[in-house]
Amino acid sequence: MAESNVGQKIWSMATVLMSFGVGKSDYLEQITYLLFLKMADEYAKPPYNRNIGIPSDCEWSTLKTKSGKELFDHYEYILKKLAEQSGTLQQIYTGAQNKVPDPAHLAKVINMVDSENWSSMSSDVKGDIYEDLLEKIAADTKSGAGQYFTPRALINTMVKCVRPAPGKTIADPCCGSGGFLLAAKSFMEKNYSMNADEKKLLKFQTFKGWEIVQSTYRLCLMNLFLHNISDFEGVPPIVRADSLLADPGDRFDYVLTNPPFGKKSAMTFTNEQGEQEQEDLVYNRQDFWATTSNKQLNFVQHIHTLLNTSGTAAVVVPDNVLFEGGAGETVRKKLLETTDLHTILRLPTGIFYAQGVKANVIFFDNKAAAPTHQTKEIWIYDYRTNVKHTLKKNPLRDSDLDDFVACYNPENRYLRKETYSTETPDGRWRKFTYDEIIARDKTSLDITWIKSGDSTDDYTLAELLDLIKEKSAAISSAVGSLEELIGEVEE
Repeated sequence: MAESNVGQKIWSMATVLMSFGVGKSDYLEQITYLLFLKMADEYAKPPYNRNIGIPSDCEWSTLKTKSGKELFDHYEYILKKLAEQSGTLQQIYTGAQNKVPDPAHLAKVINMVDSENWSSMSSDVKGDIYEDLLEKIAADTKSGAGQYFTPRALINTMVKCVRPAPGKTIADPCCGSGGFLLAAKSFMEKNYSMNADEKKLLKFQTFKGWEIVQSTYRLCLMNLFLHNISDFEGVPPIVRADSLLADPGDRFDYVLTNPPFGKKSAMTFTNEQGEQEQEDLVYNRQDFWATTSNKQLNFVQHIHTLLNTSGTAAVVVPDNVLFEGGAGETVRKKLLETTDLHTILRLPTGIFYAQGVKANVIFFDNKAAAPTHQTKEIWIYDYRTNVKHTLKKNPLRDSDLDDFVACYNPENRYLRKETYSTETPDGRWRKFTYDEIIARDKTSLDITWIKSGDSTDDYTLAELLDLIKEKSAAISSAVGSLEELIGEVEE
């Protein structure tokens, strides 16, 4: 069956189950459990004959021979027992629960998964089917699943600029469903001819990620597995942990990431009265330049730590990282001193599933210690001013950022040419020297020069509604920040 038909068949089952109260993200988890089990069964047979470690009473065939309550109970038994195994099996099934409402629907999902021979499909086909499911579910904003989904057009653009090469290592300290790692893999496969050793390295030793949310971690493992990164028996390339807690000791050639939105890190605990409270989480790390509860600034510092002395980073950050004083100014100055922070891409609102987010991509190359600042000039591309995007009517596409990639000039970024000048003041590509940046208040990197035309005359009703939502989200965020500030003053 063609890839699109398989994907549509799997997705149609999600819409059926929704009427019975099964959320789309819950459905994807059930597909993950069953798909992994079915593929393990296929790989245990000729011509593969691989011992996956599935207990005999948990094999795929045991599900096909049961029905009704017996099937229901046995499926729950399998989920629990596989969580007690080791390696990838344990990682996939830890905390797994049956969310399918009744035996009849469970049998339908099992039959649907059983009707395909997954091991015979290429990793591209299997992976694309799963990626399509992830994107559909992320687009369902009610599920909240969009929190781990970065627009693929933005990921692809960042990878095109960084141009990862075979034989190098790539990390994402908050990898979500694995989008950056997979895009990097796809880029290398399309742009380089690799021998058998390089392909093996790509599968087992190139990628490393961290993800703190159990359900997202599970989806990421499955996504990478389907795209031929790691295997059943190997050590999973993703660690379930708060990556900010400690320096892992490993260093990487590339870090590509979009840290989670939200300004403050916090931890929840139960007080003496048995009530749930939240407390700002401050990471006291010797390798950090500044101690702060701002998790975005903490991620920037952590990413710097992860890079080897010639490593390259491309990181999505909110505006506050570019202009905030205090710890923010300290971090920016240290980045300018110790790295070549050479490029900033200003992004428009309306491209993320979180409404109203104003974000940027910063590109920097780590450098060995030197007596003077490593950043000499910063090139800024303003793809925000007078740019309109909405998730449904006008989503961000790869082609929208083609001009930025051309200006970035990844083949040789030392041959860049500005499109801004006094004669072309609306040129989106402009260079600023280190001295110009350091002279700015708080060393702010939040720079715009294009005259904004904020007229709403050309907006459709749907676009106006999206704009209202974005403004509302921005106001809510500002109120939240003000409340935090007042709380700190009162303390």
